[in-house]
Amino acid sequence: MSIFHPFINFTKRDWALWLVSIVVVLASNLLSPEFDILILIAALVGVTSLILAAKGNVWAQILMVLFSILYGIISFRFRYWGEMITYLGMTMPMAVWSAIVWFRNPSEKAGEVKIGTMTRHKWWRVMKDSMAVTIFFYLILKHFDTPNLGFSTLSITTSFIAASLTILRSPYFALFYAANDVVLIVLWVMATMVNPVYFPVIINFVIFLINDLYGFISWRRRSNEQ
Repeated sequence: MSIFHPFINFTKRDWALWLVSIVVVLASNLLSPEFDILILIAALVGVTSLILAAKGNVWAQILMVLFSILYGIISFRFRYWGEMITYLGMTMPMAVWSAIVWFRNPSEKAGEVKIGTMTRHKWWRVMKDSMAVTIFFYLILKHFDTPNLGFSTLSITTSFIAASLTILRSPYFALFYAANDVVLIVLWVMATMVNPVYFPVIINFVIFLINDLYGFISWRRRSNEQ
């Protein structure tokens, strides 16, 4: 898979969604009374990663590594230990793994990864591992008195399943990331009630949700083609 032309297969629809997402993210952040450059950069990196993920491009995973670092810092500042640990200790290394897997499994169409096939055994393994990871991280988060523990734990579960399905090259990874976006919207609404500076993060994850749903539709379409 070539990594030198990340936008090689973009359609007019892809360009439109990406540009609209960029504009909304910029507007919501720049118009915020408490502008935070780190939140803006993280959002721009994240939304670009998602539109590339919708195309099955390996650059999506490379950018996800960068987003995980930025988001981990943002989460640390609000003491969302679950989000920080999840993205730095789980999502980031799994994104590195995904980048390697995607690079080694190109489809016949340039710039796109070959979509994998999910079996009953693979689904069982993912769900079993996610249960173990959830219990493990729940105990850690409880020990550190993490705010909004229930939703923080649910975020870990959805993130792990999504990251696992990304490695397996399943279209359903985008659907579980969309579920994770919903959880994160709830988490950052709670954070915004404490500190309004985090309001742009809510808008960012609403945009992420739309892009993840678009990614799922795109992968299902490509799955039928492949």
